[in-house]
Amino acid sequence: MHWQDEAIVLSTRRHGETSAVVHVLTCRNGRHAGLVRGGAGRRLKGVLQPGNELGVEWRGRLPDQLGTFAVELKSARAAFLLEDPLALAGLAAAAAMAELVLPEREAHGPVYHGFIALLDAMAAGQDWPAVYVRWELGLLAELGFGLDLAACAATGATSDLSHVSPRTGRAVSAAAAAPYAGRLMRLPAFLAAGRGVSTDPDPVRDFLDGLALTGFFLERHVLAPDGRRMPLARHRLVERMSRSATKSGVKAAS
Repeated sequence: MHWQDEAIVLSTRRHGETSAVVHVLTCRNGRHAGLVRGGAGRRLKGVLQPGNELGVEWRGRLPDQLGTFAVELKSARAAFLLEDPLALAGLAAAAAMAELVLPEREAHGPVYHGFIALLDAMAAGQDWPAVYVRWELGLLAELGFGLDLAACAATGATSDLSHVSPRTGRAVSAAAAAPYAGRLMRLPAFLAAGRGVSTDPDPVRDFLDGLALTGFFLERHVLAPDGRRMPLARHRLVERMSRSATKSGVKAAS
């Protein structure tokens, strides 16, 4: 068995004296693991950092074997973020989520391309937290649990959307939500408006609301049924963003 693909490194674990087991997210072959000989050595240590883009060639005698990777560095994405702790936390969270929730060896091209878009936004210093939230929405959709945020579940209105029903995952307008606001989840302004960036006066609060929204449905539909928990890297992203909100004078979402 043999294939070649583009990949993003998710995690690396030392194996023996010199090798490493590397988990990657590929464009056409999904989440996949393989043994990299020499992967624990100095030459490849920097190559196999989470977030780096690789060209990979996988070989195995049988399709269900671990197999081996030959790797070629395409872009040292992780190195671009070393001076930005919050972006590094976002990268770690995305890598951990992809490794945890995506079925192994099942192609999910939109998730891969969304991850590349997230890395591009981080490297460019753009409004990447909004891209991250949209990427998690894409995860939900790819796994069959997409949210319906296009129109109000109660009235069909497509404007003034402000909340999401935790029961149905559908958007609710401000007028329809008013009597039940305490039981609904806040819909971030950048999702309600269909924009790629936050238009909220408190953008960090907007991003935290987005993380709370996607996190709730990922836990309910994807993690809890299998007895799994949200990865620590995802919790650290929320904590770091909450501290950022507090320092900037923004009241963090609960």
